[in-house]
Parts: sequence; C-alpha cells; structure tokens
Amino acid sequence: MGSPRFAVPTLEALLAAGHEVALVVSQPDQPAGRGQRLTPPPVAQVARQRGLPLLQPATPRDPAVQAALAAVRPDAIVVAAYGRLLPRAVLDLPPLGCLNVHPSLLPRWRGPAPIQGALLAGDPVTGTSIILLEERMDAGPILAQAERPIGPDDDAVSLEAALAEQGAALLVETLPRWAAGQLTPRQQDEAQATYTRLLTKADGLLDWTRPAPALANQVRACAGWPGAYTFWRGQVLKVLRAAPLAARPPLAPGTVWAVHDGAERGVAVAAGEGSLLLREVALAGRRPTPATAFVQGYRDFLGARLGS
Repeated sequence: MGSPRFAVPTLEALLAAGHEVALVVSQPDQPAGRGQRLTPPPVAQVARQRGLPLLQPATPRDPAVQAALAAVRPDAIVVAAYGRLLPRAVLDLPPLGCLNVHPSLLPRWRGPAPIQGALLAGDPVTGTSIILLEERMDAGPILAQAERPIGPDDDAVSLEAALAEQGAALLVETLPRWAAGQLTPRQQDEAQATYTRLLTKADGLLDWTRPAPALANQVRACAGWPGAYTFWRGQVLKVLRAAPLAARPPLAPGTVWAVHDGAERGVAVAAGEGSLLLREVALAGRRPTPATAFVQGYRDFLGARLGS
C-alpha cells in the first residue's frame, strides 16, 4: 500500500527480493499538469507496468475494499506513504501485521512531513523506521531503524530519495526476520514524540527578521513543495538554494548586499541574525539561475529590500 515516489523503491525491493506481491493498493488517479489530466500515482504506474493486481479506492474503510484485501489472504501488508489511516479491520487482517516504512527516527517526527520536520529543525541526523501500524498515526512498536546523517547540501528532494532507498533496503531485511520470529518489537517513548503537519504555500514565505540558519533550513525543507520565496518589485522571487552566513552589515532585514569576504563572494540578504547567502534563485515563470548571474541581469537587485 503506497502512493508517491517515496514508496516506489519499497515495491521494487519487494519484487526484487522474490516476495509475492499479491495486491497493490494506491490512491486514485488525480488531475495533474497544466491540462489537469488524470494521472496515476507513481506506485500505481509501477504496478500497471509490472502487471500487478491493483486497487485504487477512495478509502480503505470501504467494506468492498476490505473484502478484496481479505480475498488475497496476505501474510503481511507493507505500507509506505499510502496517505490514508488504516482501520482496525485492515490492521488485523494479516498474521504478520502491517509494516510501515517511515522516513524518520520515530518517535521523532510523526505525521505527514517527517523529512521537512527534520530539516526545519536543523537535525544533524535522520533515518528510517520500520514499525507495526496501529490506529494512532506512527505510534506503533518499532521493528528496525537505520540512521542517515543530514548533510549541508541535503534538501527535502534529495533526502526523500535517499530515505526511500534506505527504507526499502531496511524493509526487505526486516520482513523475513520478523516472519521468522527473530525480532522483538520495541514500544516508542511517547514522551519523546514530536509531530509534523502538511506544509502549505504560506510555509515557503521567507521572513527576513528570522535568523539566517532558520531561513536556510526553511529553503531546504521547502524544496520541491511549496518552495521558498520572497517578493521583489512586486514579483515572486523563488529562493532555490541558499546557505547561512554569519556576516551581516548594518542593513535592515531583507536588504540585498554583495559579499566580498575572503574566499566567499556572492549575493546575500540581511536577516534578523547573520545573512542568507543566495546560491540559486528564479523569478516566477523563469528558469533557475545562480544568484551571481541574476545580479548581472538585474543590477538594481543589489541594495533592494526584499519582502511583501
């Protein structure tokens, strides 16, 4: 059971390991692109390409869906970013339970945006967890975990891809050990639990009164969706890549200035503390460009005040 790109490596790893995938369950096709054409989720696309039985119900609470699941008599149900909470009738169906591939070191960062949560908080390490699903979101006992350092150039897109591969490998390593009775589930420490929510477009708006490290984390966390942005001359300016800078001249927050600090040269924006060094930007509807090249095309960018 899975839907987005994150879940594809898990499905492919199960197939590569020789497991019989009796049924794939994914979310319904959704309108996408400028033409709003109905497009299947990535997991559904792979299932169709591989000729696997596929269901795309609106909800797993539908009795007909539960009957279809029961009909294939699964030993285990593997769940990776399916996007729907499973009811008790589904959770109790397989003898080995429902194993979930979650991209965080639970109980830290439960919920729908664990990768973004880790980046926004500036965590130095994240990872993946294999848990047994319960009716409460991401609260089930842990079967296995693997760590992954967060590098300075990691963003939500690159980290999702890395954790998808890590989670898939961990799942196919864990599943046979769990089936053989070699693992003891470990309950999560509720006192250590932290939670995330789905990001909205407003979460990408940069507030230049915030410290530069927090702004840099926001840019990384918002990569892909919703994208970090500010305003310049009444236009949306996307900030695609950036880094924190300790230096800050006596300028109002949001003011663009030229960096000539030893080996560090470029374009920065004064923040509440320090500055945000711009690496790559794009005006709405335009191609991404290095910030240094952007300044060459827009000379009045230096000294401008960014913000709404």
